[in-house]
Amino acid sequence: MAGNESLKLVEEALLRGNCGEAIRCMENYLGAWPEQHTAEKVAQLREDYERMVAYWKQGGSDPQREQLYQQLLQRMYVIYANVAHYHRMQASPYQNSLYTRVRQAQRDWSLAAIRQEMEDFVSNVAMLQLEPENKRAAKSEVLYRDHQQRMNQLFEYVMTSRQWSDGVGQQFAEMMVSPTIDTNDQQLIIAAVMLSLMNQFDMAKFRMLIQVYQQSQDEAVKQRALVGWVLATVNTWQNVYPEQRELIEQLTASEEVCQELTELQIQFIYCLDEQNASNTFNKEIMPDLMNNSFKMTPKGIEEIEEDRLEEVLHPEVSEERMERMEASIRRMMDMEKEGADIFFRSFAQIKRYPFFYDISNWLVPFFMNHPDIARYVDNENTRAMLKKVLISKTFCNSDKYSFVIAFQEVLKQLPENIRKMMNQEMPMPETDDAVEHTPAFIRRIYLMDVYRFFRLFSHRSELYNPFEPDKNGLEGCVFFCSELFANTPLEKNKAQIVRQLKKRKMQYRANRVLDSFSEEYRDVQYYLWTKDYEHVLQLEPNNERAILGLARQLYEEERYEEALQHFQGLLTTYPEKTNYQLHVAICQVQLEQYEEALKVLYRLNYEQPENDSVNRVLAWTLTCQGKLEQAEKIYGQLTQSEQQQTEDLKNYGYCLWLQGQIERAATVFQQYVKGGNVTQKSPFFDEEWLLKRGVSATEIKMMESLLFA
Repeated sequence: MAGNESLKLVEEALLRGNCGEAIRCMENYLGAWPEQHTAEKVAQLREDYERMVAYWKQGGSDPQREQLYQQLLQRMYVIYANVAHYHRMQASPYQNSLYTRVRQAQRDWSLAAIRQEMEDFVSNVAMLQLEPENKRAAKSEVLYRDHQQRMNQLFEYVMTSRQWSDGVGQQFAEMMVSPTIDTNDQQLIIAAVMLSLMNQFDMAKFRMLIQVYQQSQDEAVKQRALVGWVLATVNTWQNVYPEQRELIEQLTASEEVCQELTELQIQFIYCLDEQNASNTFNKEIMPDLMNNSFKMTPKGIEEIEEDRLEEVLHPEVSEERMERMEASIRRMMDMEKEGADIFFRSFAQIKRYPFFYDISNWLVPFFMNHPDIARYVDNENTRAMLKKVLISKTFCNSDKYSFVIAFQEVLKQLPENIRKMMNQEMPMPETDDAVEHTPAFIRRIYLMDVYRFFRLFSHRSELYNPFEPDKNGLEGCVFFCSELFANTPLEKNKAQIVRQLKKRKMQYRANRVLDSFSEEYRDVQYYLWTKDYEHVLQLEPNNERAILGLARQLYEEERYEEALQHFQGLLTTYPEKTNYQLHVAICQVQLEQYEEALKVLYRLNYEQPENDSVNRVLAWTLTCQGKLEQAEKIYGQLTQSEQQQTEDLKNYGYCLWLQGQIERAATVFQQYVKGGNVTQKSPFFDEEWLLKRGVSATEIKMMESLLFA
């Protein structure tokens, strides 16, 4: 058995909380893949486990048995996780290269040394202000470059780290909330812990992120910690670490935390909906923003002077164009406020630049002194122009770096007069500082960075990706489905998430969230969503949506008499609704009650002669009853209507066929086949219906031959 398959058995035993079986499976693994140090740990664990079992078999009472068993189980998990880490490194050339490189570096990786380096950086930056101005820039460049290299190494070290001890986790937590360490460094390390934790659960790292989330006074650090521990809930190890569930229960006892988690889930949904947002922006908004009727001037956007003759002949065109542009800008701003990611594709190509070869650069907060963009901002004019644009927090950090890189390339190609104009004072759109400092906004910017990393990073396939469906077809970022949140106060917000998913036609994800609802929250709306209409009617016997849904279900199951009863009941309560009258008539047609159906349809046709839905049902009813000339006239109108449906052609073909107009019927059927992309994989015609009306089986075969020659 291959190593990974043997380890999978260990994992399954651990997930069930079965320590003895996990030990046995690990021993089997080591029999095929010997490793002395690991074998010694498993042997010691086996000895401790057998000692506990022997005492239990003798009937001994031990009040600490449950606690001891859990400790043994956790020791077994750490052994398994570190072995799994080794296999993952071996299977991932990229991660293995990071793991090996940073651990071979001549550097002190003790936590005391790491903390000292980060604190020294803050002190050294402060001391730069005391340097003479002519030396400050050079010293600053060296300081930032050296620090960036060290932080990149630390990022890779943490990301590829094995299981932490509780002590290591606690020390990292203290560093991440310390005011003596730069916020950019803290944010970067939190991102590294997130990547490590998603690839292999580690209780010490999970606990650390939660502590930082609870204790940090820096909102950017706090929000990164939140995203990190939430994405770790894809790994449900509560049978091994009950503390994982306990911590979540403590957190969700807070209404504020539940609201923040709900906002985060909605923001993840926006990430998953990025393609639709990009398509809307590129196809519906950009054309109006980029039309050539405007130019950039020192005073802002001004309209290009129109051709005089055009102004005389079409004076309304200019005004309409301006209105469209203003409407597009408002729409773009509304999409941004909602959380839509509209710039993802605009900067995607720039992510191939060398800047993004280093994994840490994907998730580092933006700062102009980043040494890897120094050559792009090497003069004061460029820096000044960039600051004017980047002062707006519309772009995420990753896109800001992309913008800086692209800006320099574009700037070289601009005419001199344009560059001079850009150097002048250009009015920039006002930003709402109150909004930009909210936790939701800060978190959204980070999520955009994370999304770009998992969508565009060249080695993303070697990492767990929370935006890719798992074997069950669900992304890890849809965390409201996690059993860790089941039966917590977060349940009351699940309906809000379902609405968001349904609004974006993410039906499968919505169904998975619905599956996770606890019994307590399975109300009328829940049963309507799950189409359990009979259950709704038990709770609300007169619920219109439930009666309608049940009637439609019965119709689809060809239980036409029962469906008719429900539609007639609706019609009794809501006699003015055309829709219910039509459904009654359709059921009557299926039951061959044509005269009854026509009484309703003739009246509706008289009252609403332009209603194609009414005419469609009327034409088919007339066809079924054999009143073919009347039906043909209506079908002639329907097939010329802008509201034509492909099914109209097929029914029109039936009507012509029954009149003996074979060639015309065949032509109409061919149009139907072409328009509906129909193939002859199943019987094309309703043979039973045709046979009842005198069309022979031979004629049906000949007609099919004409269509699928």
